[in-house]
Formats: sequence, structure tokens, C-alpha cells
Amino acid sequence: MSRPLDQIVAVIHAAERILVATHIHPDGDALGSQLAMGEILAAMGKQVFLYSESEISHLYAFLPGSEKLQTRLPDLGQFDCILALDCGDCFRLGLRQEEFLAAGSVVVIDHHAGHKDFGTLRWVDSHRASTGEMVYELAGALGVDLSYEAAYCLYAAIVSDTGSFKYSSTTAETFRVAAALIGKGVKPAEVSGKLFDNFSVNRLRLMTDVLETLVLYDNDRIAMISVSQSMFDETGTESADTETFINYPRSLQTVKVAAFIKEAPAGMISVSLRSKSRYDVAQVAAKFGGGGHRNAAGCKWRDSTIAAVRDLLLPELKAVVEAGLK
Repeated sequence: MSRPLDQIVAVIHAAERILVATHIHPDGDALGSQLAMGEILAAMGKQVFLYSESEISHLYAFLPGSEKLQTRLPDLGQFDCILALDCGDCFRLGLRQEEFLAAGSVVVIDHHAGHKDFGTLRWVDSHRASTGEMVYELAGALGVDLSYEAAYCLYAAIVSDTGSFKYSSTTAETFRVAAALIGKGVKPAEVSGKLFDNFSVNRLRLMTDVLETLVLYDNDRIAMISVSQSMFDETGTESADTETFINYPRSLQTVKVAAFIKEAPAGMISVSLRSKSRYDVAQVAAKFGGGGHRNAAGCKWRDSTIAAVRDLLLPELKAVVEAGLK
């Protein structure tokens, strides 16, 4: 039986019109992988449509090709293939998920450990530090010489999902791919500057408010922060501005597990979970219908509150800490 990668290569070579999508509220890995994939397919002479359910966050507007993203979903029947990148489950495709799944050939490329199978063809590798790494390998398998723009997007994807190469998912292969992308002319300092020194004064004010919510539990081994809708309103910010906030409580010396509880309109609560080394937060996210990796995961609740979610999470996170200490 041929490998999923080989099957995907065959599907792409046979297709003429391809739609490329990623998950809702996309992060750097999702967008970098999507935009690079668009460049790769265009270099092959394919007709490409890059779909995003919402407008790109201002944090990632610097990525080459971001202006090509379209929020209007066309008739999916006109496409020979749909590529879903960095999507851990079908619900992450957004409001039009049912249309995607009924469209025919849906190819999924993902690296999440808690991946929930969907689509007609899947290449899932939880040992990869990012989907960007996988798109890089796919480009090689397709025989495409990466453009500077594609390399830039993939380097941004990898840096984003590895926390600048500091997460435990980072491997020798991660650095090998990064080196190859730098060889295409990508400047690491420039990309890091765009990713991490690209914030507004309002975001800084929001971060001040969020860090004031810090509470430590379990002998300072668990840290929680939160953001309310009123904080967004008062600072003139949005959810995208909270990117990387979770890293601050996680960085505390005593903390093993950190949670960031975020309030959204209509009673929606989302949670980002981060942990160090052997402390597995993916199992907590999975218990509440979410997913992710051992050290980085997330989940959502409808019709709930920050306080209620905190009460649900705390005993589960304590269990994770106890298990990790054994």
C-alpha cells in the first residue's frame, strides 16, 4: 500500500482546480502553511483558491500572499480537490464544514496528536513540529522548487508552532527544514520581528489587564489567566491580540501547567492549555471535546462563564500535575 504522501501527490497532480483551507481562527502555522501551499500549487500551474472564514488577523497580514485569501466560499463543485491544512477535526473547518465534507475529494494534512479522522485522504503525523514541515516535504515530493515567498511563509509557520524552536516538538528535522528555508533567502531576524515585535499599544494595555488576572494553584504549579469581552471592548482589541499571552504564566519557574480562559460573544469560552515536558494537557482538552499536542492543546465551551470553566479545569489540571510528578 502506498504512503499517504504518495497518494496526495497523485491526487494533486491529477487535479486542475484546488481549494486550500485551514482551521478557523488560524495561527501562524495554519496561515503560513496555507499561503505556502497556494504558492506551490500555483507554481505547478494549478488554479488555486485560498479560503478563510474570516479576514486575516493584522498580526499575520505581513505574510506574502495574504491578500489572496478569500472569505467568500464559491461553489465547491467546481474544485477537483480540497486541501484542509492543520485541522485537527472537521469542526475546525468552521461554519461550512458540512459543505466541505460533502464536496468529494478532501485531503487532510495535519500534525495534531489528537487528530479526529475526517476527509477522504489523510496524512497525519503527530511527530512533526508543525504542518509547515509537512508542506515542505510535500513540495519536495511534488518536485516543486520553493519560491522565496513560499519559503518565507513556511519558515514563519515553523517558528510560530515551535515557539521559536523552544518547544519539545522541535527536532533535528525541524532545524534541517528551517536551514533549507533560510537558504532560500529567508532572514530569521526579519520573520521573528514580524511575528513577535509587531504589536499595538492597545495590545500592551490588554496584556496588562490579562496578567492582572493571574492566579496560581496547587503550590504554584498551575497558573491561570483569563480575558473577558469587556477587556477587549475597553482596550479596542480582539481575540487575535492575545496571541502568545499564555507563554507568560507558563514561563514561571514553578509552573508545570498553564491555562488561558478567553471569553467570546454569545457565551462562548475557549481555553488554551500549555505545559512543560512530561505534563500532558492534550488529555484534558480531549476530555472536554478539544485536542492538540501533549504540551499545547485547547478546547471550547458554549453557554458558559470564565468562572464555571475554571472550576471544571482545575481538578483535571491537578491530576495532570500529579501524574507528571510520578
